[in-house]
Amino acid sequence: MINFTVPADYPQQKARYFLASHAKVSTNLWKKIKWQGHLYINNQEVHAASAVVNSGDTISYELAVSSQIIPCDKPLSIVYEDDWLLVINKPANMLIHPTTKDHSDTLVNIVVNYYQQSQQVNIGCHPVYRLDRNTTGLIIVAKQPQIQYALTTSHDKICRFYQALVQGKPKPAEAMLCQPIGRKPDSIIERIVSKNGQSALTRYKVLLSKNDYSLVRLKLYSGRTHQIRVHMSHCGHPLLGDDLYGGDCTLIERQALHAYHVIFEHPISHKKIDIKIPLPADMQNILDSYK
Repeated sequence: MINFTVPADYPQQKARYFLASHAKVSTNLWKKIKWQGHLYINNQEVHAASAVVNSGDTISYELAVSSQIIPCDKPLSIVYEDDWLLVINKPANMLIHPTTKDHSDTLVNIVVNYYQQSQQVNIGCHPVYRLDRNTTGLIIVAKQPQIQYALTTSHDKICRFYQALVQGKPKPAEAMLCQPIGRKPDSIIERIVSKNGQSALTRYKVLLSKNDYSLVRLKLYSGRTHQIRVHMSHCGHPLLGDDLYGGDCTLIERQALHAYHVIFEHPISHKKIDIKIPLPADMQNILDSYK
């Protein structure tokens, strides 16, 4: 059951409009509530189409969640959780969503198992964005579709910061990369900088440099597939371990990319959520080996 309280001195309004403005309920979700779910005002079920709310009312809705996802009992590193969302530290070698080939041990499968084990019912698993299989770090998972919707209406809703180990020493030490990115011809995986691609903005800053590589901080202003990997490779500094884009795999066998910092406004409480996590062991070990 999803519950909201109408603020004091709030003018009488249709329930639909209150839920859209205060609970981020999209048009599609409202249709599901209307035709497949249950709507309650002050614990009394009402007809969704004609329901109105007044100041001080409690409005609730219930929508059965069905899933064909196979639960997978693997460890899950949760760094934040409330009634509406999770923030998870994803390890390397893990897909976000099931595919035809990998359908039982993705992040979604593991989250569904966690819900079952913790007896959380009638909630879903809605990743707000994606990380590549071998990119580690923070990913937000919404428990309700309206939370996913609220956080994805604009890329500006979430500030995402990464750390990466790249070859060489980028110059200048700080810059905005703004080359458009598109699919490489004859490839379903690889991306390239292309004048016919979609706009992509990445800001990087060199944090430290060793003899043959640098630790850089990156901020995404758009969310193109492989964006950081393509941009850094295009400027002559591919990520260590990223053999798809020319990276050296001597020190690490996956792209050395970590989503370490995320900032966003909570869609329901409107509180600022600001989470940082350290580098994973494989990246930290490379830095430590040069001390």
